[in-house]
Amino acid sequence: MEIRDLTPEDLDDVLDLRKRSFGPLSADDRERWRKAVLPALGEGRYLGAFDGARLAAAARLRRFTQWWHGKPQPMAGVAGVTVNPEDRGLGVGTAIMRAVVNRAAELGDAVSALFPATTAIYRGVGYEHAGAQYNVRLPAESLRGIRPQAQVKLRRMGPGDAAELMAVLHRVHGAARSSGPISWDEDTWNLWLANEDDFLYLADDGYAVYRWKGDAMEVENIVAASPETLRALWSLVGSASTIAREVVASVAPDDPVLWLLRERTKEQVQQVRWMFRVLDVATAVARRGFPSHVTCEAVVTVDDPIRGGGTWRLDISGGSGAATPVEQPGVTLSVNGFSALYAGIPARTLRLAGLMTGHDGYDQALDAAFAAKPYMLDYF
Repeated sequence: MEIRDLTPEDLDDVLDLRKRSFGPLSADDRERWRKAVLPALGEGRYLGAFDGARLAAAARLRRFTQWWHGKPQPMAGVAGVTVNPEDRGLGVGTAIMRAVVNRAAELGDAVSALFPATTAIYRGVGYEHAGAQYNVRLPAESLRGIRPQAQVKLRRMGPGDAAELMAVLHRVHGAARSSGPISWDEDTWNLWLANEDDFLYLADDGYAVYRWKGDAMEVENIVAASPETLRALWSLVGSASTIAREVVASVAPDDPVLWLLRERTKEQVQQVRWMFRVLDVATAVARRGFPSHVTCEAVVTVDDPIRGGGTWRLDISGGSGAATPVEQPGVTLSVNGFSALYAGIPARTLRLAGLMTGHDGYDQALDAAFAAKPYMLDYF
């Protein structure tokens, strides 16, 4: 089995592979998919596993920005991992995922994330469960009472507004010290902003992306930095409450809109889990944000069979961190365990799950430094 970069000539075979794995795409969706993946081909971000000339599996690395405690860094989002039915169970999926991990690191990404169809294959190459996309289902009438308290200037978005939208995301997630949310690259945003069935609104400090889905309203993104903009954007959705029965919205687990509702009793929340992997310990620590009040140090040994492990002294201070190679005993984690720790999973949980062993004197410091409540608004 040979693993190599895909080319435009391979795309028909990739579409056949996708159909056998995820179901058929409409003609419009196939064309949109081709436009979205072409840049990845030229960047070395789409890999295929070939048995001779026959495509057996494929995987794509998407270019994302991801925030950790309000600090953005590049992130490799793994998507479109597909294996032909006749090649499943033969180790092909694991082989292409090992290649994906190495390619992501070669491209300069220190962290990676994915939405798993199954846990085992991704856990086997170092990914671990870290957070979720929280989709809450609300009666549409529950939003009717949300009213703007001040005039907020809103305008409709379209292709060409991606740069301004991305600037808003940087301001909002930085100020909120968010952990986990992502931003698409500018080309992909411009592609999504051309969708005529979406309702797209932009403010100086927020934006909304929502649409009809049957007789319900589906909110993909509402992001706002101020109370006024938050109310203005949600009131747009609430204005459809005389027609829409329900609103299904992707929200943060502590999204402020949930505190604007007049009544909250039983809520239906679907958690779509995502997994996370650290590719380069030192770079990932240097790129992450940390609580500014935390000053601590810890020694961690990380076992990473694919990227190579080691022992580092972590120094956290003033909202920043550094990882320096050392030779001394400390806490020991698999790469899965360190990835989960990085995403805010408590040391106690990791120890009970067998992902963390050894010296426990650093546990409280690590919990304080990496504390996070990670989430995503976007599925990929």
